[in-house]
Amino acid sequence: MEKPSIHPYIPIIIGVISVALSAIFVKLATADAGVIAFYRMLFSVLLMLPLFLMKYRKELLVFTKRDWIFSSIAGIFLAFHFILWFESLNYTSVASSTVLVTLQPIFAFVGTYFFFKEKLSMKTILSAVIAISGSIIISWSDFQLSGTAFYGDMLALAGCAFITAYLLFGQEVRKRLSLITYTFVLYAISTITLFFYVLVKGESFGPYSSTDWFWFFMLALIPNLLGHSLFNWAVKWVSTNVISIAILFEPVGASILAYYIFHETLTSAQIIGGIVVIAGILLFIIDPRKIHRKLFLKKA
Repeated sequence: MEKPSIHPYIPIIIGVISVALSAIFVKLATADAGVIAFYRMLFSVLLMLPLFLMKYRKELLVFTKRDWIFSSIAGIFLAFHFILWFESLNYTSVASSTVLVTLQPIFAFVGTYFFFKEKLSMKTILSAVIAISGSIIISWSDFQLSGTAFYGDMLALAGCAFITAYLLFGQEVRKRLSLITYTFVLYAISTITLFFYVLVKGESFGPYSSTDWFWFFMLALIPNLLGHSLFNWAVKWVSTNVISIAILFEPVGASILAYYIFHETLTSAQIIGGIVVIAGILLFIIDPRKIHRKLFLKKA
């Protein structure tokens, strides 16, 4: 395999910082959660449109009826993930919200167990118990702090469940399509869903200040397109587990940024709960057998 032009960890670090900025941009915008989500996805689609039309539009011809159904369901779930997560940031801290959203791998194994009948190992069950214990610590602390913070935590957890459902429904379609086509279709369906959501809710599509438009555009450009594109580039050179572990540092980066920008402080329970959540997910992601084999081979 050819060597990358730069060390893969550099794009990964930039990618983590990019996705960590998502919660910050949302809090800096003044619009309703549905509106912010709509413009984030709309600008993402518009930015991808030229490349999609030039190189990938013919891939739509291979879409089956089942592909369209699954893609539509996935796009709807993605839309509601953003609505719930963005809304949670109005009630709870950036730290609590982003940590709880990172529980997605744990939600995923529950989904694969019920829908795909995948067996659960003791390590998987233990990691889930640890991660969920961490989320309970955070939520209980926020509940004692205020009812609104606890409500925000529940919204973040619901948003986590929706992103998991989006991934479960979309994974089969993704196997047969290029990343650009798959992402474009999902984002387009999500944009349409969010348009009708905003319409039904009676939220305003505008006018907004130039500052708000700037944050809408930055949400599309940096977390959506730059962050995830860098992860997708890096996965050619490193294990997907490395990417998964790196993404766990999103709440760390977001919390640091929130401390300096919004002066949000962390309680001891949030810190302990966050560490427990990340420890549980790390246990879930890391395969000790592979590490043992690598160490054994190095010694040999």
